Amino acid sequence: MQIGTPRFARNAFYAFAAVLYSFLAIATSARAAVFRPESFTLANGLQIVIVQNRLSPAVSQMVWYKVGSADEPSGLSGLAHYLEHLMFRGTAEVPPGQFSRLIAGQGGNKNAFTSHDYTAYHEEIAADRLGMIMHLEADRMENLKITPETATPELDVVLSEREERTGNSPRGLFRERVQKALFPGHPYGIPVIGWRSEIEKITVDDVKNFYRRHYAPNNAAVIISGNVDTAEVLRLAAATFGRAQKRDVPLPRSFPEPEMPQEKRIVMTDARVQQPMLAIYTLAPSYATQKKNEAYALEVLNEALDGGEVGLLYKQLVVKKAAASGVGCSYNPSSRSSAEFIFYATPNPGRSTEELEKILLQTLRHLAQKGLNAETVAKAKERLSRSAIFARDSLTAPGYVFGEALTTDQTVEDVENWPEAIEKVTAKDVNAALQSLLANRRRVTGLLLPETSGTVPSPEASAPDDRQTDGR
Repeated sequence: MQIGTPRFARNAFYAFAAVLYSFLAIATSARAAVFRPESFTLANGLQIVIVQNRLSPAVSQMVWYKVGSADEPSGLSGLAHYLEHLMFRGTAEVPPGQFSRLIAGQGGNKNAFTSHDYTAYHEEIAADRLGMIMHLEADRMENLKITPETATPELDVVLSEREERTGNSPRGLFRERVQKALFPGHPYGIPVIGWRSEIEKITVDDVKNFYRRHYAPNNAAVIISGNVDTAEVLRLAAATFGRAQKRDVPLPRSFPEPEMPQEKRIVMTDARVQQPMLAIYTLAPSYATQKKNEAYALEVLNEALDGGEVGLLYKQLVVKKAAASGVGCSYNPSSRSSAEFIFYATPNPGRSTEELEKILLQTLRHLAQKGLNAETVAKAKERLSRSAIFARDSLTAPGYVFGEALTTDQTVEDVENWPEAIEKVTAKDVNAALQSLLANRRRVTGLLLPETSGTVPSPEASAPDDRQTDGR
């Protein structure tokens, strides 16, 4: 099981999801029709998106539920992820373990993941086995058996997973502490996997109630991509998912605007840390919260700064100033609430993390003052567009792109119109986005250091009002 979007989605998706957006279109659209998606809604409210790909004899199915850890009742953190685990524990028709064995026996693979905003289940298998995986997913959409005999052992698995991913991982603990500080009093400040003390208290009835409340066809979307025929997919969908009963589901949760971070600076030391790390998290507009088109400008900015060895940050901090062994940034605007724009870097041997922080901020301020020129912005757009050549043949990419869009208040039309919005982004827009990021005080700076470093944050590392001692 995975917490949050898996590596493919976080790396490949972030790297060229925007590229995919620039080419995806509804079948009736005459422009940008690389994947030619077709979208349908069954009578029970389930949305089906179909993307044909004749290059592979396989098919990918992704079922996305519009519920994640941000929708959990207070005091029951980890519930959404726990239910994700239990979805593999069987129905009356498919005993525990049989779901995975059936798919593996046909040469396929499966997995699932949970985020703050959604929960997704996916399978890849030979195209002529699509009916089988549709039947399996439709069955557990409304017939999941949750009993103490299956739930209790799985709770131990979840607790072990938390210990492995966070308790035994300095980076996991670091990320958790920064996230909590960045989103005080907000669901995004709670780890997707949950707090251990709350996971331990989850009961069988808690999971049953959450399942019945949120797992319904009218609260889900199914993305089918691969070597399929549209009419056959719809016939199979009607015979499987179409039989699931529509139910009353909660309205999408509305999120309060995140408060100012409680801790603006976190310094964490751990004897297990081999490589120090600097991370600067800033709250940023998402597609859902942008007032104009700031999210699109931030996407172009992210590519200009983080475009690998041609990115501005790499050129400045790694090549020119030899201050970092690695540097980059990350931004994903697909979120129901505010998003994060993250700068991260690791110092070169002989360079302190505080020195690196100072150089990174100086570099960013210089870029903001000087401004990214039109050529730099144009090349960033060109890199994104060029990456589509490699993405268009992907079997699984459409599932991630459309699934994340449809579960974070976007539509197929929003995906289709992405290239037009990006095309309108100017160098002036990108520079305004960078200036806004640097002026934004809703930011948390984190340093992850070896315990033996004895490092004390330098007063010159950032402005005095950006520092706050970690109280733990």
